[in-house]
Amino acid sequence: MTRTALYTGSFDPITIGHLDVIRAGASLCDRLVIAIGAHPGKTPLIPLAQRVTLIETVCAGLAEAVSCRFEVVSFAGLAVEAARDHGAGLILRGLRDGSDFDYEMQMAGMNLAMAPEIRTIFHPSSPAVRHITATLVRQIASLGGDVSAFVPPEAAEALRRALSGR
Repeated sequence: MTRTALYTGSFDPITIGHLDVIRAGASLCDRLVIAIGAHPGKTPLIPLAQRVTLIETVCAGLAEAVSCRFEVVSFAGLAVEAARDHGAGLILRGLRDGSDFDYEMQMAGMNLAMAPEIRTIFHPSSPAVRHITATLVRQIASLGGDVSAFVPPEAAEALRRALSGR
């Protein structure tokens, strides 16, 4: 039996914090679906197709090193529906701090009520990446700061291009 997990996010951009969660998920399942959520209230800096390609690129080496298959998809509805659509019995979530925990516990409870067959599992962020958020990375990049310590090189380049208007 294949154990499939779904990891959702906007990944705008993918950060080394996201990669920390992806590595953890890869050790827990046979197939990890990385699902880019389209939120109607947000306008991403990096276009969806480019985020898909970025994730596929930065996860390619990881996929070779583990026995987990990766898929990158997008979705516009509820995470539990995306999990059902992709045959995932697990939703993977990363936790940086207590405020993440409070919010994620509420989401896990609501998801469990809507889809009792799908469980949420939490991965506490590694201390070295706990402070990284895509929001802060975008802010630093938009102010001309160096984000290379927080994102893979491909994502730093995508941010640079997006902010320069190309």
